Formats: sequence, structure tokens, C-alpha cells
Amino acid sequence: MLCGAQRGAEHFDGVATVVTKLLNIVTPDVAYFGQKDAQQVLVVRRVVRDLDLPVRIEACPIVREADGLAMSSRNVYLDAAAREQATALNRALDAASDLFRRGERDAARITDAARRVLADAVITPEYLELRSADDLRELTRIEGEALLAVAARVGGARLIDNHILRGDA
Repeated sequence: MLCGAQRGAEHFDGVATVVTKLLNIVTPDVAYFGQKDAQQVLVVRRVVRDLDLPVRIEACPIVREADGLAMSSRNVYLDAAAREQATALNRALDAASDLFRRGERDAARITDAARRVLADAVITPEYLELRSADDLRELTRIEGEALLAVAARVGGARLIDNHILRGDA
């Protein structure tokens, strides 16, 4: 699902192996990971839980450029036109988040709001999905915390972004 569908399950197997080795070498009390790669954060949390590693995993908020684009080393591959187009990713997530804040809980309606913004920007997402923030199960209705995640190729870059939707959002 999500990035695993494009990158293959072995990508996250590699993430789990490398992170486990690093955590065992460094033995931190807390390890910080960026929320931009939400699926990776969940994989690492699962590894820590399953292996009873004595470390707390904290997700750090996504850092954004002034135009709303999520900071990424991949942004250097965007020319001016592609960069402007790429800002639609966060605008799409904002539109969906706004609908959620106004009380909408139907997953299809929320993702449709985001898809319209992407379509207006001529972006075809690899995925745009609303999933449980805890275990990535598919949602038809938001009851608790949800992850609204998007990936798309814009210009020469594959970009990812997400918003966490919570009852207080």
C-alpha cells in the first residue's frame, strides 16, 4: 500500500533492518523521524514494539517552505514551473483538511476534495489515500486519527506529503 506499492515491500524491509541496527548501536532513549514519511514512521514504531527495543519513537512535524511545499532534498529537481505545480500537493491536503474541520467524516468526500485540487493543477497522484494513522487500514469514515497521504511525480521528482486529521484539527 502507499509507497510500498511503488517501491516494493523490500524497501521497508531495508528501512527496518538499517534502523534496527542503528538503534542497537546508538541505544538512544528517543529517536526522531520526520512525519513527511509517515509510512516509515509507522514501520519503525512497529519494529520497536515487536522487538521490545527500549526507545521512544517521536514523529517531528513536516517542515514547509514559505509556499507550503514540504521540505525535501528532491525539491532541487523542480524547475520554477514544476515547483509552482508541486505546491498543489499541500493545497490539496489543506482543502481536504478544511472539509474535515468543518465536520465531514466520509473518506471519499474528503479525498475527492483533494483530488479536485490536484486535477486543477494537472497532477495525477500515484496515490491519494485516507488511512488509519495507527495501522494504515483503509477507512471509509473517519472515527479517530487519520492519515491523508499523497505521492505524485511533478517535474523530475517523486514527492510525498501528508496531513494527520484529528478530532481537534
